[in-house]
Amino acid sequence: MDTLITFFHQFIAYMNSGGFVMWPLFILVFVLWYGLGYRYHTIQRGTKKSPRVLIRKFVSGKRENPKAIVDSAVVDGLQLKEEIQDRKLLRNFLDDKFFEYKTTLNQYSKLVKTVVIVAPLIGLLGTVIGMIETFDSLASMSLFSQSGGIAGGISQALFTTQLGLVVAVPGLVIGRLLDKKASQMELDLEQIKDILCSEENLDEI
Repeated sequence: MDTLITFFHQFIAYMNSGGFVMWPLFILVFVLWYGLGYRYHTIQRGTKKSPRVLIRKFVSGKRENPKAIVDSAVVDGLQLKEEIQDRKLLRNFLDDKFFEYKTTLNQYSKLVKTVVIVAPLIGLLGTVIGMIETFDSLASMSLFSQSGGIAGGISQALFTTQLGLVVAVPGLVIGRLLDKKASQMELDLEQIKDILCSEENLDEI
């Protein structure tokens, strides 16, 4: 319990050392990792097999339970193909159905990108505020004031810059990786639609 209380006091001291800008940045940390966590959990292919192989397995009955988005898209696509014989009409229905999957794949993508852009700017704001405090200390010659003077201003500038980068850099790297994975899965969805709307016999693909 004492350790927890000590950690809490150290955390508050760290946050206060960077000024009021630290708290919005701290909130952005939670927002960012919530968005990244949701996307990582959602963007799961479920298998490394190609869409053509997956369709063959579901048609033959070797695979029945969908594990992730691509599997679910194959199941929904096959069901629509059984119900709709016209290929042009089938394509339209597949577009509408798969749009839901594309929306799921891209959910919170813009949120993550926004946080990655905004976090360094807020950190820069804290840096500017810290430098203003530093120059104020120089102007008033309060080098060793209770508020910290030059040391306090520079400390505030560095802490906010640090936290802004801590938020932005992992978000940028992981966000790009997830975007790349989502783009690949969108290509898989398009391939599923092309196969289902082709003239090929699904039993022979």
